[in-house]
Amino acid sequence: MNIAFIPVRGGSKSIPLKNIKLLNGKPLVYWTAYAAQMTECIDKLIIATDSEEIKSTVMTFGFSKLEVFDRDAKNAADTSSTESVMLEYINKSELKDKDLFFLIQATSPMLKPEHIDGMYNEFVKNDSDSMFTGVLEKQFHWMVNNKNVLKPVNYDYKNRPRRQDFEGLIAENGACYINSVGNIKHDKCRLSGKITAYELPSYTAYEIDEPTDWIIVEELMKKID
Repeated sequence: MNIAFIPVRGGSKSIPLKNIKLLNGKPLVYWTAYAAQMTECIDKLIIATDSEEIKSTVMTFGFSKLEVFDRDAKNAADTSSTESVMLEYINKSELKDKDLFFLIQATSPMLKPEHIDGMYNEFVKNDSDSMFTGVLEKQFHWMVNNKNVLKPVNYDYKNRPRRQDFEGLIAENGACYINSVGNIKHDKCRLSGKITAYELPSYTAYEIDEPTDWIIVEELMKKID
């Protein structure tokens, strides 16, 4: 069985109740839920929340694959990790170790059904243990330490490559992760074993965390089908 799992909570500080705030006419969480609903590979869609308001909202979507999981308050605090609610659900469910767990984040509304299906196909083809979605970045990165000392991470500044000759880096875009239930239980992490990446278009790099992100993504969604 392939499970899509979308954790959402009611206590967002930057944008209050952002997960059900309207984005292009639909609650934010609708977009990733719709993406999971419309895939060929997902069997069940779980939205995990601590908020009755969010629960009531998502139940109006009418998605056939959708179930709501009432997450514990202790796993919905500002300091709670996403892994904590993943493990809470896994430990309370009857999933098998071989079942695949797709962690999907509501803050990535540019994720589309074909992205999830394509990712799954590559996951199987590559015989991966886990996989994440990412975007190719052709930017020069520097690392800074606590003494404000800079160090180049991915290039030699004395021999600056041309952009077309620069391989770049894959950056996680936070949209989707795949791992087996058994691996998650064993490693307590969304990624483990043989980790591979599935590259998505650059526009999927935008995640909604701050009000300015909302403005950018809303405009992008109007221009990209």
